[in-house]
Amino acid sequence: MAVHAPAARPKAAREPEPRPRRRRSGGYRVFLLPSAVLFTAVIVVPLLMNIGISFTRWQGIGDPRWLGLDNYTRLLADERFWSSFRNNVALIVAMAIVPTVVGLVLAATLFDYVGKKFGPRTASVLRAAYYLPQVLPVAIAGIVWGWIMHPRFGALNAFLGLFGMEPRSWLGDPDWALPSVMLIMVWFQIGYPVVIFMAGLQRVDPALYEAAEMDGASWWRRFAHITIPQIRPEIYVVLLTCTIAALKVFGPIFVLTRGGPGGATLVPSYFSYQNFFEKANVGYGAAIATVLTLVIIVVTVFFLRVQDNEERDS
Repeated sequence: MAVHAPAARPKAAREPEPRPRRRRSGGYRVFLLPSAVLFTAVIVVPLLMNIGISFTRWQGIGDPRWLGLDNYTRLLADERFWSSFRNNVALIVAMAIVPTVVGLVLAATLFDYVGKKFGPRTASVLRAAYYLPQVLPVAIAGIVWGWIMHPRFGALNAFLGLFGMEPRSWLGDPDWALPSVMLIMVWFQIGYPVVIFMAGLQRVDPALYEAAEMDGASWWRRFAHITIPQIRPEIYVVLLTCTIAALKVFGPIFVLTRGGPGGATLVPSYFSYQNFFEKANVGYGAAIATVLTLVIIVVTVFFLRVQDNEERDS
């Protein structure tokens, strides 16, 4: 009897391999749209309009008259314009360099000494005290400092009178007005670096300080060889932001001195404001604002390049 082999089972059809899902590209752009619209409306459009006005003579009413590069040629020969930038360099020292150096020392002291000896709560209270001037409105802080430095009934002259010193018009004397404003701006700006540097010190490995302390390193050696190298990115950020703030400073100058006496505290931002609103020379004021914007852009690019090169070398 012949034995029949069982019929071969049909091969199961291969299931189609799932197609890889395509990642949706550009979905996040919808969320960037509101900020892009605001940036265009608030920054780009006014900037382009300001650049266009800087090539004209305009009093704010009527039709602008095209001048070409005449406003910029006038800037090159304007001594008040160059004097305002020299005053701005002094304010960069007061608002960027001095606060960065002093703030770095204060932050390291609060973090590495006060926090360990008196507790983190004490360090936090002192940090908040240093930051308090940043919270105060510029107008209120300027008015209070104007009272303190008043030539007749100011607290500063009353205090110095205890030591036999003659009263001085701190904000009204051309020789003392700019140093007085610089001192006020150091007080105003010092809290920002302290907060940023103390936040940066939170990410430093405590074992580095412990090992250095066990090896007998003094506080200054730990500060120079551990603190500064470890928070170098924060130092660049503080220097950049404080330099930009110094270049475009306006409120304190407006409240304290109005650029006087005799232009001793005049800065480009207030010089531009004078031409815009006090002299109705809108085209010239726009040219000053455009040059100031270009200077800020150049300074920003320079800082970013230096920081990028520093990170590549490290």
